[in-house]
Amino acid sequence: MAKKKIVLLDGNSLAYRAFFALPLLTNDSGIHTNAVYGFTMMLQNILSEEKPTHMLVAWDAGKTTFRHKTYGEYKGGRQKTPPELSEQFPYLRKLLDAYQIPQYELDQYEADDIIGTLSKIGNEKGDEVIVISGDKDLTQLSSNHTTVYITRKGITDIEKYTPAHVMEKYGIEPYQIIDMKGLMGDASDNIPGVPGVGEKTALKLLKEFGSVENVYASLDKVSGKKLKENLTENEEQAFMSKELATIEQNAPLTISLDELQYDGPNEEQVKAIYQDLKFKTLLEKMAPEEAGVLMEEITIQLIEDPSTIEFKDEMAIHIEMADVNYLDADLMGLSLSDGEKTYYIPFEHVRNSDQLKAYLEDGKKKKYASDSKALYASLFRYGIKLEGIDFDLLLGAYIGNPSATYTDVASMVKDFGYTNVQSDEVIYGKGAKKSVPDEQTVAEHAGRKAEAVWKLKDAVEKKLKENEQFDLYYELELPLAKVLGQMESTGVKTDLETLQQIGVELSARLSELESIIYEMAGQPFNINSPKQLGEILFEKIGLTPIKKTKTGYSTAADVLEKLESEHEIISYILTYRQLGKLNSTYIEGLTKEIHEDGKIHTRFQQALTQTGRLSSINPNLQNIPIRLEEGRKIRAAFVPSEPGWLMFAADYSQIELRVLAHISQDEKMIAAFREDADIHTKTAMDVFGVDKDGVSSDMRRTAKAVNFGIVYGISDYGLSQSLNITRKEAGKFIDTYLASFPSVKQYMEDIVADAKMKGYVTTMMNRRRYLPDIVSSNFNLRSFAERTAMNTPIQGTAADIIKKAMIDMDKRLKEEKLETRMLLQVHDELIFEAPEHEIEKLQEIVPEVMESAIKLDVPLKVEWAFGKSWYETK
Repeated sequence: MAKKKIVLLDGNSLAYRAFFALPLLTNDSGIHTNAVYGFTMMLQNILSEEKPTHMLVAWDAGKTTFRHKTYGEYKGGRQKTPPELSEQFPYLRKLLDAYQIPQYELDQYEADDIIGTLSKIGNEKGDEVIVISGDKDLTQLSSNHTTVYITRKGITDIEKYTPAHVMEKYGIEPYQIIDMKGLMGDASDNIPGVPGVGEKTALKLLKEFGSVENVYASLDKVSGKKLKENLTENEEQAFMSKELATIEQNAPLTISLDELQYDGPNEEQVKAIYQDLKFKTLLEKMAPEEAGVLMEEITIQLIEDPSTIEFKDEMAIHIEMADVNYLDADLMGLSLSDGEKTYYIPFEHVRNSDQLKAYLEDGKKKKYASDSKALYASLFRYGIKLEGIDFDLLLGAYIGNPSATYTDVASMVKDFGYTNVQSDEVIYGKGAKKSVPDEQTVAEHAGRKAEAVWKLKDAVEKKLKENEQFDLYYELELPLAKVLGQMESTGVKTDLETLQQIGVELSARLSELESIIYEMAGQPFNINSPKQLGEILFEKIGLTPIKKTKTGYSTAADVLEKLESEHEIISYILTYRQLGKLNSTYIEGLTKEIHEDGKIHTRFQQALTQTGRLSSINPNLQNIPIRLEEGRKIRAAFVPSEPGWLMFAADYSQIELRVLAHISQDEKMIAAFREDADIHTKTAMDVFGVDKDGVSSDMRRTAKAVNFGIVYGISDYGLSQSLNITRKEAGKFIDTYLASFPSVKQYMEDIVADAKMKGYVTTMMNRRRYLPDIVSSNFNLRSFAERTAMNTPIQGTAADIIKKAMIDMDKRLKEEKLETRMLLQVHDELIFEAPEHEIEKLQEIVPEVMESAIKLDVPLKVEWAFGKSWYETK
């Protein structure tokens, strides 16, 4: 019988390792994902390298175990699990289910005991066993058949413990690890051991006597008066500690090795998890899996002369293009459907038809689109000003189900049980294999999309009306699509010379920093090489290593930040890295995005985030870093496209806190905004119990972090990370804040109760976010849903307000017959370009329009500025 290769994973330990190894990441849905992502990367490495025949992930069953009967304070010193990690455990379990890896937990026992018992069974059968954990306690299990892999600080840095390695590292056998723990204790598990006995002393005693029992049988031979006293006085504690450290290898498991057979993942389920968590990189690595669906027949009329078409008063319309970026993609053709007939017109006949152009520009002819923004922008390239859009499938689907990710028409229609459209990947392929098939295939695919839009319009609008979201859709999102399409088509002038000059200045500054770093290091080296940098910092300079990786010392940003006070070289290295990223990501990256017209045309993603916020891609202009002056300077390259014009920028001041004040009806907060007081100073006064003059800059900084933290549902762990304070201090700040603003606390309690009753929360404009986990029996899922319930109405309302302001602003510019163009929306800011003589008018109408976008019980405040570049508007 073939030998098994059994891989046993310590679930809790590895989840902790992954969580603390990676930055605190969230996806577009607001779900923290760093532990799941790190765990997935570990899992993929394990499966690839070990190729197990049998596998199990063992979990701790609860806080109490049989060891607590021996010692009530066992693991008593451990800090509470951060909620940002707790909320990820359900997703880890779902991930393992998708990978079809068995999971097991046993009441009153730890994961260690499950692993210990199974490794013993495997050993006795002569199978190969691999144990993987972040906890060195499990090294006691290593044997001729069992190797224990211990992850160190990172997620890929693994140390393999065989009996030979244990002997080499400690000078003892694996089974003596429990004796070592008995003598020295283990602070991480709150095992007391013998006071005054550390690892060095414990190993010395074991090399001489072999075990705790033999140490106490030979106490008269122990050298050192104080050591002998400590051993004598703590004999009971030493034996108890050894017992606590001993992994149980005869736990009453109800699972056998045969049940752990591993046959590989369910790729469809894995793909669904990746999509749910927005793991784009991992998704790209997976081959597209498309289940075959029986397609209904469709009759497409291939049209070369559009004048033969009868353009009805209501028709569905779709443009088929070779790429997702409609701002520069080749347009292949246009499809139309009136429910009875469906047409496809190759694009060379679209652009040359006066009759078709007249139809497209006729606002009285209602048109139903799959993605109206893409239509507006792509047709505008050919001088066609589309009018009459009365329905948008993408926006309707998004408002109805904001947690979904829509990549093409097929993904939109599936939500409505419609399967008569195949995905673009099936038709065109993906990546290097992507190609355009014959015209008939393209015509049929495009025709099916137009037909789907026609057939689903009523169902989509009915759902929106039932949910009281038709106004949000028809009065906000649909008109906004046209405004965004115009902005994308207009683009923003980007001065290549300025960008290059900033690049030259950055390069000079990098060279200067390089020289300073070399001088401090005493030699030149590759600063961008973690290996070489680690050797300089930790071997030559002698700084304290915090993390180690497979290739050497970790020099990640979080590590260096902790060492900043130890040596001045660190701050120079951190600045060098930030400027290097600016140079490569933004100077070089933005240069590549400049079109032939000298402009950057970013695309705004209108149907992506669950809060309703806009994001932008190709390039992402919302992420230009502005904390560093060098980052802010990049905005100097964004200039007016006409001579004699200026840039004008206006942004909402503290809009989310103003929304919170309105929604919570907190009297103190409302009064502060009505009096135009500095809200962060006012918060500091309340939280720290001082008057205005007593508020220091650090107090205001803390208050600001708490203010915005409350808006984003921050926990004590999240706040402690952002302020570099202890979780206890962070928790105290949050508690004091909530006591100072009692109506905010009441709002949080009420909104959670409301969400539990309805299953969703809404913004002031009735945008919904569904929270199915708000009533989950799983604490972690429920806690995350509760925090989401608190912050979504605030963030979502702020997003809706600026969208409304954009629509109103576009309308006002037209009414005033101004030449001013709205170019960008970045967070809470709108950026325009305008002739100099219109600036005075903008100073009047922009704040007026933006501040009146919605009526709140506190005033909205808009700050504005203008200059020769975007940079000069700040």
